[in-house]
Amino acid sequence: MTEDELDALIMLAHLGEPGDQVLGSYVRKRGPVAAVQAIKARKSGLRDGAGLYARLRLADPAAAREKCGRIGAQIITRGTVDWPTQLDDLGDAAPFALWVQGVAGLRLAALRSLAVVGARASTSYGEAVCRDWCATFADTGWTVASGGAYGIDAAAHRGTLSASGVTVCVLAGGVDVAYPKAHEALIARIADEGVVVSESPPGEGVRRHRFLSRNRIIAALTRATVVIEASVRSGTTSTANAAMQLNRYVLAVPGPVTSPMSAGCHNLIREQGAILASCPEDVLEVLGPLSASIPRVGSDPQLWEVPHKVTDDLSAREMRVLDAFPGRGEVSLNQLVCDAGLGPMDVAAALGILDTGGFVKPNGMSWTRAGRA
Repeated sequence: MTEDELDALIMLAHLGEPGDQVLGSYVRKRGPVAAVQAIKARKSGLRDGAGLYARLRLADPAAAREKCGRIGAQIITRGTVDWPTQLDDLGDAAPFALWVQGVAGLRLAALRSLAVVGARASTSYGEAVCRDWCATFADTGWTVASGGAYGIDAAAHRGTLSASGVTVCVLAGGVDVAYPKAHEALIARIADEGVVVSESPPGEGVRRHRFLSRNRIIAALTRATVVIEASVRSGTTSTANAAMQLNRYVLAVPGPVTSPMSAGCHNLIREQGAILASCPEDVLEVLGPLSASIPRVGSDPQLWEVPHKVTDDLSAREMRVLDAFPGRGEVSLNQLVCDAGLGPMDVAAALGILDTGGFVKPNGMSWTRAGRA
């Protein structure tokens, strides 16, 4: 990229609203420098040409770089080495530039990343699942991206940070505009330990439609989107829809059928082909070879899904007798016959097997539980 092209992309990022496909198509056909020159000359032929011209007069690349220096941010543009090329999958809706604040490099962090999003009005169930799962993702080396909002977004960032992982927060306003205000400390911590990103210049406030356009960045930046709680019509489902359009994996976490905050997840699974995720391993399995080294439960692949228990080899009769034992103390043969509902011969035979297996042990005329039980 030449210096003129870089400056042109920075100016273009100041002009249109995020995700403006009309402007994106125009720049793709003419190139960033020629597009800016046409807008300056009022010869672009674009419907909003007058508005673009007015905003272009206020777009100063040198001033933008100087402002970034003051707030400890940087501008990365298309075609540079720091640019996450997966964003190009957005086509004409791809951003021209991004403002980035943080200690981690966005491109490298996003190479091994997944999005975790969900309802703002989340439940304690959803937040607990989110924090635990994101800590697991962090432990296995995955970057977690979300939007910094209340509810599931905040739980995703906090769960990742609790495991000393890298998290990416994609904002709907400028990187220096913490939104919601109550998350100012959280977003500052993300900048200290991860990455804060926006396609809006510093100082730009949030607007309702920018939340929806922001969601396409989250979807495009990551390999998969995990939805933990969502109402049927919400910004969260727009992120999932954007991910599906980009041929990214979408996974949804089921919840109580009585909870409206799980209705969106259930709809994604039933109607839109989202993958049901019941544990973090389900997500890591979908992500494929990059998760091949993830330790599973047990060493035998056949035991990954359901952990093997020491009582699994016992017959129904032995389990029935073992269940009749009290948690502590001794029990007589006659009491076991009564509590297990079996005959004396069956109880005696079961006790012999349980004794050999180390589940129970005799104590005179009585029996007690042993270590394996």
